[in-house]
This record gives sequence, C-alpha cells and structure tokens, in this order.
Amino acid sequence: MLFNSWQFFVFLAVVLALYYSLATLPQNRMLLVASYFFYGWWDWRFTSLLMISTIFDFHISIAIDNASNPRRRKLLLLASILVNFGMLGFFKYFNFFIDSAAHVIQWFGLQPHLPVLRIILPAGISFYTFQTMNYVIDVYNRKMKPTTDFLTYALFVSYFPHLVAGPIIRAEVLLPQLLRKRIVTNEHLNTGGALILIGLFKKVVIADVLSPDVQPFFTTPHAFSSLLLLKGLYYFSLQIYCDFSGYTDIARGVSRLLGIELPENFNQPYLSRNITEFWRRWHISLSTWLRDYLYIPLGGNRRGRVRTYINLFITMLLGGLWHGANWTFVAWGFLHGLYLAAHKFYLEVRSSAVSVTSNWLTNALKVFVTFHLVALT
Repeated sequence: MLFNSWQFFVFLAVVLALYYSLATLPQNRMLLVASYFFYGWWDWRFTSLLMISTIFDFHISIAIDNASNPRRRKLLLLASILVNFGMLGFFKYFNFFIDSAAHVIQWFGLQPHLPVLRIILPAGISFYTFQTMNYVIDVYNRKMKPTTDFLTYALFVSYFPHLVAGPIIRAEVLLPQLLRKRIVTNEHLNTGGALILIGLFKKVVIADVLSPDVQPFFTTPHAFSSLLLLKGLYYFSLQIYCDFSGYTDIARGVSRLLGIELPENFNQPYLSRNITEFWRRWHISLSTWLRDYLYIPLGGNRRGRVRTYINLFITMLLGGLWHGANWTFVAWGFLHGLYLAAHKFYLEVRSSAVSVTSNWLTNALKVFVTFHLVALT
C-alpha cells in the first residue's frame, strides 16, 4: 500500500478514527493489527517473515539478558544474526549471487546450469531487519533491558508509518513512546498534516513527474549528448531525494498524527560542504546505524590510519549492498568509501598545515564539488 494512493488515505482515516476513540493499550493492539494489514496488503504471505523475526528476537533478547555466561550470550546473539541476516540474504541476494555466478561461468566459456528459482523481495525487509538487530545488539551490550510486553514489541517492529521505507527507528526512541500514554494535540495535527503535504508534494509533484524523463538517460545513454546526460544526472539526483525524503516526511507526519515522534532522516543533504557532512544529513537513520553497529565494532578509527580506511570501505560496501542487490550498488559503496577515506586523509593533512578561513565563496565551491561527487555515484 503506497503512501500516495487513495487506498492508504482510506486506511489512515479508519485507523485515526479508531485510534482517537481508544485508550493507550487498545490503541497499541489496534495499531498492531493495522500494521500487519498494511504490510499484508501487498502480499499477505510475507507477514510470516515479519512474524518469525519478531517472535524469534523477542525471546532471544530475553534469553540474552537472563544469561550470565558470556559464551552463551555470544551464541544467542550469533543465532539472532544468522536468522535475521539469513532471511535477508536469501530473499534479497539469492538472485544476485546466482546471476553473478552465471556470468562468471559464461566468462570462462562454459554454459551455466544454475537454479532458475526467482525470489521475490519482501517489502521493507531491510528496514525491519536492521531495526530488530539494533534491539538485540543493544540488549546484548547491556544498553537497554528487553521488554516483556510481546504485543508492544511486535508493534515496535511492524509500526506501519516507517515499516516499508524507514526511517530505521532505534528501540530506545520508539518503545518508550509505545509504552506510555499519548496525547495528540492541535500542534501534532497541524505539523503532522504539514509534513504529509510536504512529503506528497516532493513525491507526487517532483519525483513522480521527473521519473519518466529520467529513465531514458539511464536505459539508452548512448542516444544523448554529454550535456543532456548531465541534465539526466541532475534530474535523477533531485528525483531520488524527493522520492525518499518525501516518503520519510509522510511517515513522520502520519506518526505525528498518532502522537508518536519519528526522527528526522534528511537534513538538506545536497547543501553539504564535504562527504562526511553529507552522510550526517542523508538517510541519517541508516548512516548512524552503520556507524554504531558496523564501523565502530570493526574498530572505527582506533586502530591506525590504514585500518580506518579499510573499515570505511567495508562499511560503505555493505551499505551499498543494503540498498540493493546489484554490482552497481557495490560500485556506489566503493566510491563513497573512497570519498570518505580521501576526506579523512585530507583532514589529517590539513590539521598539520595552516588553517584557511572559509568564506561564502569557498563554502559554495565545497557544496558544488560535494554535490557532483554524490551525483556521480
């Protein structure tokens, strides 16, 4: 069910009418049913995956918290990682690896006879997998106590405003809001409605209108001049930003109508003056997740310059694959890893040199260069 469809707004009207007439506990139960209905609208069979992930991680997080033996706690965490990323890997990357293997075999002049099974990618699986893993890892690291309220935890995983397109919500942010009484004020209604309208404008008026014009530049690039290809690059950069941030605005607006606050996910990223700043402004919930649960556990910048660069490349390569199962996403991740490593090296060199005061012209040049580096990817 798409946010910009009439079916969604009929669904939302029914949900809001029920929600405002119920107390907190019945509200949560109604939202849980509504969230599964929302997710199952596309294909009800995939609700089973959402349910398996929810049930498994709810019980394993409690088991981790209760375990005193470090080895047992690690084994339980490993089990959660294997189950969650096993499902994500199978449904998202099976076709990718099969197709890649076929190309390698053909490259050697052989005829591949590989499985012809084609796997359908369940909507939102990347988002709720990262969300449940964030919860289990935080419990493992003793950063939070696991909840014993299964229905509230199930709502935390399946909460429909952000289920399909994010943002990725930390348990420490969403769970407390689900557990306490919520009062929807006029400010919630006004700002929530404004966010929905802004998001719809970005999505419908800009992104969807640009989409037909963008497609030919990428499907038949040989048919266009360099100048027109640059135009296509600008169009696509605007389209993808308005599409993604528009969806996030709608999600935040809908959630605010329910009295629940979702974090900002985009903060004018194309005005960034360097690539590090860009990743603090673009898809903030993903970039902070990758930082906290991948880059820092790998060692971050604590093990010397070379290891820092390696950690950046690993993080961005996996971040690229998270976005999509295609070698183009690997290339995207590699380039962003290269950008980040180059910027970190530049900062290290500059720190030992004489600092130069920035003015509006140098800042504008930095924004111009950073935007084009991002657009290239």
